[in-house]
Amino acid sequence: MKEINILETKILSDNWYTLKKITYEMKGHDGVVVRQEREAYDRGNGATILLYNKENKTVILTRQFRMPTYINGNETGMMIECCAGLLDQDNPEECIRRETMEETGYNITDVRKVFESYMSPGSVTEILYFFVAAYSKEQQVHAGGGLEEEQENIEVLELPFITAMEMIRTGEIKDGKTIMLLQYAAINNLCG
Repeated sequence: MKEINILETKILSDNWYTLKKITYEMKGHDGVVVRQEREAYDRGNGATILLYNKENKTVILTRQFRMPTYINGNETGMMIECCAGLLDQDNPEECIRRETMEETGYNITDVRKVFESYMSPGSVTEILYFFVAAYSKEQQVHAGGGLEEEQENIEVLELPFITAMEMIRTGEIKDGKTIMLLQYAAINNLCG
């Protein structure tokens, strides 16, 4: 027997994304085979990026409403985040260039992948690809804000890097991907 033997996959919801209930057998460390059931939410893979300006010591972040945070105690539902989006059949770099243009209005050139991560591996299948890119004012070709047809209402924020780091401590930034990229920037001295 394989270490994991999937016996049944049942679709519980196929509305916005796909929620599956998976029944499987798994061989434990002791060699005993156990039967288990788990749910997995499949929303596809995504990419995220931190735009930084080393000379000005600033970063570009976004603010937008996130319903799941609202129903879990975020009084306004507003979240400050790095630009991000689902791959939608693109490779991660193409995706993040597209999302950066849509959300922030910046046409970035030198995009660098820094790592990838499962963000919630106990329940969500998504792998998130993390990028950084330097930006300058000359690269901003429109105001950003997201796509109207996707009902995005995104506010673009240019913040001093030190302020963004302090916002982690104060709880104004609670988004995991954003915290990870800001810490990456701090460790690697991207903002001076």
